[in-house]
Amino acid sequence: MTSSALAVEPACPGPIGSEHVPPSESFLVGAPLSVEPTPFAAISRAAWDRLAGATPWATPFSGWPFHRAWWDAYGSTAHEQTLTVTDPASRRLVAIVPLMHRHEVEPTDAEHHTSMRHGNAGQMTPVAPGAKAIFFGASYHADYATVLAAPDVLPVVWEAVVEYLAEKAPADDPHPDPWDVVDLRRLRCGDPAADALAVAFGRREVLEGWTLNVEREDVCPVVHLPVGIDFDGYLATLGKKDRHEIRRKIRRAEAVGEIRLTDSTDPLVDLEAFIDLHQRRWGDDGLFPPTPGGDASRVFFRRLFEEHGPDGDLRLAFLTVGERRISAGIHFRTADGYLYYNAGVDPDARDLSPGVVMIAAYVKRAIAEGCRRLDFLRGDEPYKYEWGATDEPIQRLLVRRSVGLEEESRR
Repeated sequence: MTSSALAVEPACPGPIGSEHVPPSESFLVGAPLSVEPTPFAAISRAAWDRLAGATPWATPFSGWPFHRAWWDAYGSTAHEQTLTVTDPASRRLVAIVPLMHRHEVEPTDAEHHTSMRHGNAGQMTPVAPGAKAIFFGASYHADYATVLAAPDVLPVVWEAVVEYLAEKAPADDPHPDPWDVVDLRRLRCGDPAADALAVAFGRREVLEGWTLNVEREDVCPVVHLPVGIDFDGYLATLGKKDRHEIRRKIRRAEAVGEIRLTDSTDPLVDLEAFIDLHQRRWGDDGLFPPTPGGDASRVFFRRLFEEHGPDGDLRLAFLTVGERRISAGIHFRTADGYLYYNAGVDPDARDLSPGVVMIAAYVKRAIAEGCRRLDFLRGDEPYKYEWGATDEPIQRLLVRRSVGLEEESRR
């Protein structure tokens, strides 16, 4: 009964199946793993960091600081349902499954900036707005999601989690109504957690009367930087028109003054300057309007910088031309490159092409540091492809208790 809403464009290249998930012999014998709902605040940062470090597909979006900041800013929009998975024999924590539940669409979503934006809105399987849904925690503002666990234990972890989700809620559960959908998004292609998850749900699909869909959710365009290339060499790999336009805009900015991309030494102090640039560019469509949603966004970004600390992988950078600050970017620094998370520009500096010049500065920095990737994250905005970015899909795994929910959503 497993199906995909995107028959022409699959969720990820290649099949999803158990053959991609190596078994973990140490956990396949003995007592089943134990799954418990655990409040986020009850999980130590040290335990979270240990498992994140054991998860090859973990990104900063799976980090403790990101989830702490999200719950502090948007906790009123969802209910916690994080699960911890332990080995009963050793009592060792082997996995953290960061989940939350809420209605697919809450009445306050627009007000609080909690809409689930994705790139295939017209092609993805619809779900009724009032459906009780289980999502990955913080997935409204994360571009990637996964489970924190070593790859070899993922099959048995997901078997235990699916078994837990199939059971009725205990009598003392404050939210005992059964879920209508499990709607897990932001899963990267190649992440073994996605394969193990699909296999585990697929094994229960017929028994439980569920319907399982695996479908492409969106794309993350990524610039791949070859080893040993310099900036001019990289520009030479682009199309003639794009290469010419980039060089022309850089020269025009250089004629005004020196171009510098500088990381803030005190992002908590400089955050207001970023917010100002962001709002000047986007206005009411931006993250920080004078609304409850704007207030929540301010809390979120401030808490992000507070929890990452001055030496963390979250950075705020400002682009200046001469003495004029014309744009700003917030990014994550990873082992192999940059995740370009958000930006703001001075609309009065259009003649200096602040967006193009800032990305050029990021590419130059990435090359100088020996990075291999500049990840533009979710969305197929045209400017990303001007830099030669190629799509890396992310997928959605949807489990519905009743396909009637799909019909209801179309009324």
